[in-house]
Amino acid sequence: MKKAAIYGYYRQEKPFSYLLLLLDILIKNDYEIIFQKDFYEKLKQHKKRMHDQDELLLLSYPEFATFKNYEDLPDDVEVMFTYGGDGTILRAVTFIRDKDIPIFGINAGRLGFLATIQKEAIERSLKEYLQGNYTFSQRNLVQVETDPPVKEINGLNFALNELVINRKNTTAMITVDTWLDDEYLSTYWADGLIVSTPTGSTAYSLSCGGPIVMPESDNFIINPIAPHNLTVRPLIIPNQYTIKMKVESREPEFLISLDSRVYSLPLETTVKARLAPFKIKLIQFKDNSFIKTLQKKLFWGKDERN
Repeated sequence: MKKAAIYGYYRQEKPFSYLLLLLDILIKNDYEIIFQKDFYEKLKQHKKRMHDQDELLLLSYPEFATFKNYEDLPDDVEVMFTYGGDGTILRAVTFIRDKDIPIFGINAGRLGFLATIQKEAIERSLKEYLQGNYTFSQRNLVQVETDPPVKEINGLNFALNELVINRKNTTAMITVDTWLDDEYLSTYWADGLIVSTPTGSTAYSLSCGGPIVMPESDNFIINPIAPHNLTVRPLIIPNQYTIKMKVESREPEFLISLDSRVYSLPLETTVKARLAPFKIKLIQFKDNSFIKTLQKKLFWGKDERN
């Protein structure tokens, strides 16, 4: 029997009738379903509080199997369905890591650069998936090493969108000395520094004036946050470089974030960023390619004057 995992970000106001539609289609097509445990428990609590008949349907199913973390997630899962938004996919990556399980990202959120399959299109998109009419969008990740090692980051030392170095407990700028391999690049006087993957080029880096990069590109983007020197601009580099960073600040610690995970590091910590040894696969259909997503989300090719 084929096996599918389901993970979502629970918000009470989400229209879970679409999730029930997903379950119905998968069960009719002989899939064994395994839920992420925390999401499943919140769903069951939610259904017990609801009185709408459609919302209560989940209780009519037998108990589903669950997984709690990366170690619990079976290697033979064919696909992981995420129900939420881009942030849900970023969290799903921490369960998948190097298991090579593709993500079918259903957008029940807002913008949706990663979760590009709209919830209203679940039935049509699932039909395409079951017929094999899809491709994989292979996404590189950035991996982080610290010297000295930081126990909290161990095992989760990667990001699909970006690594960000930021100031902590101060309104003053920080200084980030930066090297590419062993060659000195620059000293950034700024609020922080972003090392973005191509996938993350439409995330934090974009809001800081960074370029949009095609997601399958083999690059990193180094982008300062509010730099003091106006001649400093975002830099696109090949991702075979190792980026070494050393922070100076008035405070004894600085912050490092890997997608949505934030850690506080001692000032003497050296941070190295390089290409992660694995990729994440996103399921993509013809009508939700990256170019079409730019057209839909950023209104490219549209002008009210024309």
